[in-house]
Amino acid sequence: MDIKKLLLFADVAETENFTKTGDRMGYTQSGVSHLLKSLEDEMGFPLFIRSKQGVKLTKNAQMILPGVRSMLAMNERLEQTINDINGLEKGQLVIATFSSISIHWLPRIIHAYQQDHPNIRIKMMEGGTDDIVNWIESDLVDFGFVSQRNTGSLDWLTLCEDPLFAVVPRDYPAPENGIFPMKDFEGQDFIISAMGTDYDVHYALDNSGVSPAIDFTSKDDHAIISMIENKLGISILPGLTLRGFESRIAAYPLKPFYSRTLGVAMKSKKGLTPAAVKFLKLTADMMPELMLQEDF
Repeated sequence: MDIKKLLLFADVAETENFTKTGDRMGYTQSGVSHLLKSLEDEMGFPLFIRSKQGVKLTKNAQMILPGVRSMLAMNERLEQTINDINGLEKGQLVIATFSSISIHWLPRIIHAYQQDHPNIRIKMMEGGTDDIVNWIESDLVDFGFVSQRNTGSLDWLTLCEDPLFAVVPRDYPAPENGIFPMKDFEGQDFIISAMGTDYDVHYALDNSGVSPAIDFTSKDDHAIISMIENKLGISILPGLTLRGFESRIAAYPLKPFYSRTLGVAMKSKKGLTPAAVKFLKLTADMMPELMLQEDF
């Protein structure tokens, strides 16, 4: 079975649009249609339901999609290993990440990586914890930068501890000794990150037995910061997320102390491509330098 057809099939499953897939992969819309019609003939059943809104996978196509993605991941790993043996570097790396990490860590890591590995194409997908875990398990990404909480049985590489902070408007009364007791969140207007996006803040509240008045929920940490700045409530956020917002809000350490463990989750350390192994080694080497940038 032609691997190019499987790559097109997997990409259309993501874009739900033949033209978008063609643009991304260097084919005309008619070329995509022709190759996928050929794949349907080989499979013996339709793969797509076509409409004016785009295309959707048939039930049979949904059944084979996990196997196709697994096969493509194995093929990428095999091709990179063969190239590595021959002293060549070619292939791609797909990284899942929290937005805070894509803003503060990954640009520097990717820049340094591309200096030594210019022929490795890098793609990045941003999401919350549940998104990232699903992408890893579905072979859509090589690995994900994420908090360890709720990553299940995925293999794990710890990078650092990222403290959680009480986040309040600038003119909010400063707590005694500059430390915010968890009990003081009780009954307060609170803006919380959506469950599935973040689990660490929810854990801190549950573990402390605190019940704030949750008025707003958001998947976007920067939206939460903006709502705090405009006095719609207070919140708890990680230090890395707060970097660069020092002039807009006030942040205080929590009592008791809570943090999130940041690192890299992957389906299998042994199953990483050569490009992924080199990227993670560089990441670990750069962590001391990246952590020196901490503002909170």
